Amino acid sequence: MTTPTLEESVAKSPPGAAASSARRRPGRIRRAALPYLLLLPALVLELLVHLVPMAVGIVMSFRELTQFHIRDWGGAPWSGLANYRMTVDFHAPVGEALLHSFLVTVGFTLLSVALCWLIGTAAALFLQDAFRGRGLLRALFLVPYALPVYAAVITWVFMFQHDNGLVNHVLHDQLHLTGEPAFWLIGDNSFYALLTVSVWKGWPFAFLVVTAGLQGIPGELYEAAALDGAGMWQRIRRITLPSLRPVNQVLVLVLFLWTFNDFNTPYVLFGKSAPDAADLVSVHIYQASFVTWNFGTGSAMSVLLLLFLLVVTGAYLTATSRGRRTTDA
Repeated sequence: MTTPTLEESVAKSPPGAAASSARRRPGRIRRAALPYLLLLPALVLELLVHLVPMAVGIVMSFRELTQFHIRDWGGAPWSGLANYRMTVDFHAPVGEALLHSFLVTVGFTLLSVALCWLIGTAAALFLQDAFRGRGLLRALFLVPYALPVYAAVITWVFMFQHDNGLVNHVLHDQLHLTGEPAFWLIGDNSFYALLTVSVWKGWPFAFLVVTAGLQGIPGELYEAAALDGAGMWQRIRRITLPSLRPVNQVLVLVLFLWTFNDFNTPYVLFGKSAPDAADLVSVHIYQASFVTWNFGTGSAMSVLLLLFLLVVTGAYLTATSRGRRTTDA
């Protein structure tokens, strides 16, 4: 028995089959293109809001752009890599100040992310089991995350005042933990003030994410572990933390990026000129660009910061994906 050829099959097919297939093909194309058409407005907005200013900033980093060329920044002299060489020359004043700001930012970010994760995870575990008033506590825990940044930080500015602030009133007047009222917004104490505000704002987000991750852990695992005699810490170590590993990997990365790039908190807390102990990179770049009017140098610092975050993010994602494959294997 021979197999009919394509021409014979077409000849034997009903007369309207070919026309019906031709009519269905444009419909399939439209359905396949619909998701991309729906994404097009968001892509255009992303291009206008982020990518275009990023490209302009990269071009500005190669120009000697100061206050004398603000009106026509495209006519600023081309400086090549001079701005980059100035920022990475750690023996010169500009590079030395940037290195100090970078180290302060790294230390601040690591402490803030660690404390946010620790407090958020502890609060989520505390509220994991149902009890009377749990919903109210969850709502109260999310208040710092729901408040506008400026309103929350300005409140902390009043609390950190030297003479009539709540912090000195509690620590010095009531608890007598300090010999004299401390200056929290200047000097070395500014680092701890900034860290306190950052953790206070950030830990509710960690609490929210970890709480959502806990909902995906089957309760039967805890019941089986309890029958086997596992205590609370053993259940957390053997069940909760391993199950939350994918959630924590994303959470830590998001907290790191948010904290490292945070500008609103130090700017509202200290103003345009942050103390040396709390001189974060974001504020340092702002000062280089809008206070000293050296936009070329500020743009070069921004590009270097972007490259650093891309490298750290890529290395983190690579390490976590390898760890996940090793665990699955």
